[in-house]
Amino acid sequence: MMKRLNEILSEIGISKVKLAKYLNVSRQMVYNYLEMEDVNLWPLEKKMKLFNLLQIKSADEIENIKITNDFIKHANNLINDNNSGIVEKGNISFDGINAKDQALLNDIVFLLKENLEDDTTGQMSKVYRYLYYFLQVLEDVPEIKYMLGYVAKTTGFVSPNEFIFEEDNQFAFESILYSAMVLYNSKGASKNKLLEMHKKFTNEIEAKHEEKLSRTQELNSAKVQALKELGYTELNESNYSEVLEKMAEIQSRKI
Repeated sequence: MMKRLNEILSEIGISKVKLAKYLNVSRQMVYNYLEMEDVNLWPLEKKMKLFNLLQIKSADEIENIKITNDFIKHANNLINDNNSGIVEKGNISFDGINAKDQALLNDIVFLLKENLEDDTTGQMSKVYRYLYYFLQVLEDVPEIKYMLGYVAKTTGFVSPNEFIFEEDNQFAFESILYSAMVLYNSKGASKNKLLEMHKKFTNEIEAKHEEKLSRTQELNSAKVQALKELGYTELNESNYSEVLEKMAEIQSRKI
């Protein structure tokens, strides 16, 4: 019975996160429910909500459920109608976001919140800070999208032959990343080689940081000089364009 229930939920695309929200319990509690030997052991309220989702009157009917388009539509409508979620509309504006993307946003926030609540080591907080950095550069570094695609494929969420970004680039990136992961998992790279490569990695990042810092200092210097030459004491909306033009002129003198 429980094996068939898990199969049904998977077939109709209802994740543990969505089921947890529908039943109004934690994700861990959903895992606990699904590990029980019989649905009849569930709390009555949760059991009846599941029956409503599956359009059945008793647990015995689970084995005979037929997956049809109408069945999927009914289940997903119930799940999505229950998507009031944890993101308060008074705090985050949903203007301009369609219903499907609102549901996705809710799922993401729900999962993040649950993992942080369950975290007793502080590790997830560190992971999510890195995720925050990750999201900030998502539009600037195309390889990040390919990386997400690779993870989605290797964990079974999408087909390995699905390419929703720039197909040639995504294909090449996934092939190279796969080779790297094979090498990593096989522990085949020598310690000395790894030390050499990581040193190059570190040096390249430090060089980029120095270049960025130098560029920032150069711009600040040009801004100070431009304000001085124009007779201003500060940069504001009224003189912004004029100061930028003067900065460009100052920098061109050095070429």
